[in-house]
Amino acid sequence: MKNIQKELPQLELKSAPELLQWAFLNFSPKIALASSFQCEESVLIDMIYKIRGSDFRIFTLDTGRLNEETYEVMERTREKYKVTIESQFPEKESIEKLEREKGFYSFRQSIENRKECCYMRKVVPLNRILTTLNAWITGLRREQSATRVSTSKIELNEPREGIVKLNPLIDWTTKEVWDYIQKNKVPYNKLHDLGYASIGCAPCTRATKPGEDLRAGRWWWEQPDHKECGIHLPQKS
Repeated sequence: MKNIQKELPQLELKSAPELLQWAFLNFSPKIALASSFQCEESVLIDMIYKIRGSDFRIFTLDTGRLNEETYEVMERTREKYKVTIESQFPEKESIEKLEREKGFYSFRQSIENRKECCYMRKVVPLNRILTTLNAWITGLRREQSATRVSTSKIELNEPREGIVKLNPLIDWTTKEVWDYIQKNKVPYNKLHDLGYASIGCAPCTRATKPGEDLRAGRWWWEQPDHKECGIHLPQKS
């Protein structure tokens, strides 16, 4: 970690493929891509495949409330790249208890309830798989939201101590993402064609309207500065 700290200024200058090559050289086999199968992760899967072939790990947080289109692009991705997609599920007992006690839409009643649901369905499964890794890769971009404008390409101890997070596309624009997808014929989530700029759980995601922020369709009943599920936020030890 200390050596990486010294390298940070140079690493921030690397292109996405260069950063990925560096990451796998330094962290393989304890490195994986976290994918929600939005357009950014589709780019990263294709990019890593060009570097590693099928020899890399992909995990996804299957909350149990994803759109059908998300499962469909998972399958197309699995078939095209011959990769294994490691689904991480919430703890059965906690979700059953939540739904019995608070119903099926408690997340719309308050920010606290929404964060509770996100914690159970996303943060807990993420914490579980991160215990097996030294580094993880995400599709975060600064352009996505106000909560991500200061994010770096490499984050140390974020959101878990001792884990390195890599955001190779952090400085990419939406146009660059879609230019890559079209040029390389990358499988992507068809919800994007229906106006979904950001895709999460089905009850918490809608298409965006012209002129809206890229993540306006996520938890649209909340203010922009609250729109994080918690997986990219520092965790208390």
